Amino acid sequence: MNLSQLTQERLIRYAKINTRSDEASETIPSTSIQFDLLHLLVDELKQIGMSEVSLSSENAFVTATLPANTEEELPTIGFIAHVDTADFNSEKVNPQIVENYQGPEIVLNQEQGIVMAESEFPNLKNYHSQTLITTDGTTLLGADDKAGIAEIMTAMEYFIKHPEIKHGKVRVAFGPDEEIGRGAEHFDAEGFAVDFAYTMDGGPVGELEYESFNAAAAKLQVTGKNIHPGTAKDKMINAITLLNQFISQLPEDEVPEKTEGRQGFYHVTEMSGTVDEAQLSMIIRDHDREIFEQRKTMVQEIVEGINQAYDKAPIALELKDQYYNMAEVIKKDMRPVNLAEQAMKELEIEPLIKPIRGGTDGSVISFMGIPTPNIFAGGENMHGRYEFVAVESMVKATEVIIKIVSLNK
Repeated sequence: MNLSQLTQERLIRYAKINTRSDEASETIPSTSIQFDLLHLLVDELKQIGMSEVSLSSENAFVTATLPANTEEELPTIGFIAHVDTADFNSEKVNPQIVENYQGPEIVLNQEQGIVMAESEFPNLKNYHSQTLITTDGTTLLGADDKAGIAEIMTAMEYFIKHPEIKHGKVRVAFGPDEEIGRGAEHFDAEGFAVDFAYTMDGGPVGELEYESFNAAAAKLQVTGKNIHPGTAKDKMINAITLLNQFISQLPEDEVPEKTEGRQGFYHVTEMSGTVDEAQLSMIIRDHDREIFEQRKTMVQEIVEGINQAYDKAPIALELKDQYYNMAEVIKKDMRPVNLAEQAMKELEIEPLIKPIRGGTDGSVISFMGIPTPNIFAGGENMHGRYEFVAVESMVKATEVIIKIVSLNK
């Protein structure tokens, strides 16, 4: 099997299928177009010879089994990836192939003058002489997480075509709505029935992550009072002004653009409205659970402080936890981390163990009882027009999956 050709072909084929999720939707999955790829994966899993292939009508997860081919009792391992893409244009994705990249510029779109250059993206320097898959400058690519899907599929096909490699039972799952933080909420962890699992949803080669943010989302709905500005004194309540008051009381340096590592943040993601009515959405993040709770309390106290100046509270706050730091679970069972680290070292890949400044489905699934760290899938500059992935990175991720299963004794 040519792992390079298989992973490249799969990613390009999957990337062309629009699977963008929608946070405003309440359906499962949040967009019906995700079924286009889910159904394709069902067919493909059957074609390559996987067992117990199914698509759940309840949670929209595709699951399948690679049966053990040894009588030795071994832990059952799972590999998980998501089909949806982020909130960026995903219509008519047209992947471009850049062979033997030598730098410094890649013209993504000649007509629109869209260029990806090493001066702006120094990470490109790590990929000289490699084959890159990029966008055409008008959409995202979707390597997050279709590269992960391609790698899992290719690894499973490899084992089916190489029965001489003895291994335990392996389960795979492909699900929806990871990008809006909802897909894994409905995951059937008990039915998946594995000892531990991995999400193939990381970035550059070597990433091995088992610490994630604690995460919450907040929505503020402000009801103002619009009065003609000529007679507004002591009568008008400007909903936009109240949102500005709220933002001004957040710590100005505790934002994504000024933090790194384990530093948490407040991040206003959307704001709109008029004098009469306005809305704000934000996310709250921290690796430390105690500080995370303090951050949520601060948001509540700011809202309460503003509301106290009025007879009828103008701001309604909706605050919801999204996921927690999976290290709380995984540190109790480090088998998946140790096994992945060993696999990478045997493949001469330097493990890059660091906290995720975000979350994966593994953050939720770990708290369902399945320790689920995250492994690199190879993507760079994700969620936008400058997204790319090296074919060589996808091959290494595929090899890591194969090595993990082979070392599982």
